[in-house]
Amino acid sequence: MGTLKLSREAFIHNLDIIAHQVGGKDKIAVVLKDNAYGHGALLIAKAAQEYGIKHAVVRLEREAVEIEPFFETILILADFPATMMFRTNPKFHYLLNSLDSINKFPRGTKVELKVDTGMHRNGIAPDELEIAFEAMVKSGLECVGVMSHFRSADTLSSEWFWQQKNFEEVKRDASTLARTYGWNPRFHSANSAGAFRESSHHDMVRVGIALYGCLEMDKTLPQPDLQPILSLWGTKIASRILKAGERVGYNGIYEAVGDEVVSTYDLGYANGLDRLASNRYVTPNGVALRGRISMDCATFSSDVEELLIFDNANEYAQSVGTIGYEILACLDKDLKRVWID
Repeated sequence: MGTLKLSREAFIHNLDIIAHQVGGKDKIAVVLKDNAYGHGALLIAKAAQEYGIKHAVVRLEREAVEIEPFFETILILADFPATMMFRTNPKFHYLLNSLDSINKFPRGTKVELKVDTGMHRNGIAPDELEIAFEAMVKSGLECVGVMSHFRSADTLSSEWFWQQKNFEEVKRDASTLARTYGWNPRFHSANSAGAFRESSHHDMVRVGIALYGCLEMDKTLPQPDLQPILSLWGTKIASRILKAGERVGYNGIYEAVGDEVVSTYDLGYANGLDRLASNRYVTPNGVALRGRISMDCATFSSDVEELLIFDNANEYAQSVGTIGYEILACLDKDLKRVWID
């Protein structure tokens, strides 16, 4: 059903750039949620550990359990401890996204507090800091981090500056409260784009799409020389010659204008090929997709045994009017994933 090939050379290249930008590999937390943006969480976790990365971020507790051997801390963005073993695991930090969620965590849980500095998605309001700290103490939780998330770090606008200022104020107030209770939380706000905008970076940066080489920034902003690490390849199922006037696939939306060799390859929309690419996409090597993408296969004007479908998720995403994040996150978890160098 196709193969995802991961470039170790590009992976290390990206980490080198990020580490230089943020002041060292110790400040990097790799974001491995949703199967490491489709790349394969275990593969990326092991390679990150070999590079010297100590921190990771996931969405669910089960994701943290999977990568637990590779990191010193793992921030869990949207879950609660399922068992006593997980609650007492010193590596696991659980994110508090609201005041209401504080009493849902069992006593002794290590938590990080999210503060809404302008994203207006998750997190407590800055003026609720004191209430949150008192509630965490009352619930027997340990606050080991305070964080926020930028909404416009990848664009040139005033929003970046006022949200950064808001977090500096949060850091000042939260530091004072934390000392009162004997806590020493880490502070972090930068996502991938923020990592290339900030100068201080606080204690940590959360690097997702930049790690995978698909960061897109306004052209007026710094353009880091990152490289996509993932390419998608299909294996040929069958070939045939379409005669002029013959049509291929469901509803025959492609009609051959002359005799043409076409082949089906073992990838379809069930594997992550967006159906909107039907009859319009052309691969990096100039091979045209013919007709409608099926659930488990697609037809291309080619007869090679192994066909490169895309080697840059952002470029493929443009053909269907979306973003690289969506393409990567929707890649079938059962696709074979291998390092190529």
